[in-house]
Amino acid sequence: MIDLGISKLAMIGVVALIVIGPEKLPRVARTVGTLLGKAQRYISDVKSEVSRSMELDELRKAKEGFEGAVKDATKAVESSGKDFEESWSEATKGLESSDGEASGDIEKFDYGYPDLSETPFYKTPKKRWRSKQSAVPKWFKARSGGRSHIQSGAARVARFRPRVKPIAD
Repeated sequence: MIDLGISKLAMIGVVALIVIGPEKLPRVARTVGTLLGKAQRYISDVKSEVSRSMELDELRKAKEGFEGAVKDATKAVESSGKDFEESWSEATKGLESSDGEASGDIEKFDYGYPDLSETPFYKTPKKRWRSKQSAVPKWFKARSGGRSHIQSGAARVARFRPRVKPIAD
């Protein structure tokens, strides 16, 4: 890289002062400063974009790994479920009676679970016409400057009308 020390920067400044002149030097220095700032921002944007794309690639690889693991797990569960079904059918083969029903009262026993065979009828909630569904709290109205009490125009005029003192006789 370029090795710029204080002595070299001073030499560049003196040459720039002689070549450009004292009137135009501040404007040129400002222009050079803004161009350097834009270049630094551009370089940092490129660096962040590259790092973002690298992270995106890593996330894609991790996603593919997770999807493969999920597929393997579902295959394992399905195969173990099939094995269980086969072993269950072999174990319960002799339990069926001659009329096709399973012996024992296991299926007739109520375990206390709700019957989900029928879907419940949806009942719309009753509307409460006199109550507001979403009321704004008073502290929010006071903070935001909104009115907390509603008055008619005549009541507002009467409230802010200057009071006249009665004339003493």
